[in-house]
Amino acid sequence: MSLFNIFNVAGSAMSAQGQRLNVVSSNIANADSTTSADGKTYRAKQVVFSVVPMANPAASGVKVQQVVEDQSPLKMVHDPKHPQADENGYVAMPNVNVVEEMVNMISASRSYQTNVETMNAAKTMLLKTLTLGQ
Repeated sequence: MSLFNIFNVAGSAMSAQGQRLNVVSSNIANADSTTSADGKTYRAKQVVFSVVPMANPAASGVKVQQVVEDQSPLKMVHDPKHPQADENGYVAMPNVNVVEEMVNMISASRSYQTNVETMNAAKTMLLKTLTLGQ
């Protein structure tokens, strides 16, 4: 495998983790929203990654295959004074678990940083290779 493939693999991972971080930030931003743009209660979203074959069969990248809605039940909060409360006084709140989203955010951030370090190591190796003959 060429050292240049490392940049393609790490770049695909950085792009996928960036999209994951966007989904996490959307979930955190809407953790307390009772309605979304379509008028329904917001549901947490999760990214699904898939393998992307590279030009070299020994290397594989990653991409976001799709973003899916979490089908776990909505949180029902008793708040009879809320304008969107039902006849029993319950309001349907998003199924976003902020603690899980923070863990996803830290995981995406660490993965992004690791790929940056991989690219820096490959760059250093290439630069050292150029100075071998001097």
